[in-house]
Amino acid sequence: MTIEKQQPRRLTILGSTGSIGVNTLDVVRQLGGRDAFEIGALTGNGNIELLAEQARATGAKLAVTADESQYMTLKDALSGSGVDVAAGRSGLQEAASLDADWVMAAIVGTAGLGPTLTAAARGADIALANKECLVSAGELFVEAVKAGGGRLIPVDSEHSAIFQCLDNDQRHALERIILTASGGPFRTFTREQMAGVTVQTARTHPNWSMGLKISVGSASMFNKALEMVEAKHLFGVAPEQIEVVVHPQSIIHSMVGYSDGSVIAQLGAPDMRTAIGYALTYPKRPSLKVDRLDFAKLARLDFEAPDEVRFPAIRLARTALTRGGLQAAIMNAAEETAFDAFVEEKIGFLDMADIVEATMDRLLDCGSAGSIDAVFEADAEARQVASAIIEHEKTA
Repeated sequence: MTIEKQQPRRLTILGSTGSIGVNTLDVVRQLGGRDAFEIGALTGNGNIELLAEQARATGAKLAVTADESQYMTLKDALSGSGVDVAAGRSGLQEAASLDADWVMAAIVGTAGLGPTLTAAARGADIALANKECLVSAGELFVEAVKAGGGRLIPVDSEHSAIFQCLDNDQRHALERIILTASGGPFRTFTREQMAGVTVQTARTHPNWSMGLKISVGSASMFNKALEMVEAKHLFGVAPEQIEVVVHPQSIIHSMVGYSDGSVIAQLGAPDMRTAIGYALTYPKRPSLKVDRLDFAKLARLDFEAPDEVRFPAIRLARTALTRGGLQAAIMNAAEETAFDAFVEEKIGFLDMADIVEATMDRLLDCGSAGSIDAVFEADAEARQVASAIIEHEKTA
């Protein structure tokens, strides 16, 4: 499928230098590139060379680095190109404010919440790859999209699969949502083996090519924990309707179960471009150069229950969903803080979940998620508490 030349789609990509952003630009290229799409803004962080290369190649109107110290480096790299340059939080807000029909929200972490809310408020269709928008501010974010008049289309492979399988005319018959998880590189490890995991081993996923944050999140299954919270807000289901099953091959991306016993699944090669292409062209399907499944070669598909002793993130997600309020935002902020400490080799791999749980327990009375300010306040407090726990562990 190609996009009609006389009807170019105006696109902005928040987080263009990460794996989702790079794959998005490849999908854009496959579907016609500059002849079919008008790129408003591209944003990145420290990879200035790639950001400048992307901006020149696409003819973007604006390139933004989140790192203010890199402003002049980016400006020099784009000298003479005609591409405007900005930096920092104000630059990200400027990018989100541009008049684009479709915004890929792929900034990793809570840093993506502000600009994505800005894009939603002005009515853009949001292709959501940022987990924290829904985890930290779920109901508020969904309401912002509705108020703006745009559409919210999930890009995570699991939520895209559910989105494709969910029959809105049969919502009364929806029984359960089944998120699949690969189990990551440590699926068969004992807790003793996991205690010795390094950043280098945690960043290598058996099926997917992803950035460091998502790779480590997959290895610890915190990514799946965040996806459980996302599913609640995306699809309006109760916590008890959300299941997780480990599926090592990553071929079935997720499933929807109905009251007659039927289970509808979406299958495909582990390639994010499929979900990105679907979000970009929804409700149509594009023609993409991605691997096709050969079922004879697959031979088998395996499933197993997640081990919540070795991977307590799943249990913590259920706790956050049950407690409600700001617990999911606190869980997310504590996880990001623990992740940073793990990458800096201040704590071990297994310590991350312990720090998240302790932070959630200490902030049980943090209040409700009644406003974005409340979300940001809880986020900041959770980071402080988690950091204090980490420092105490270091000196103990």
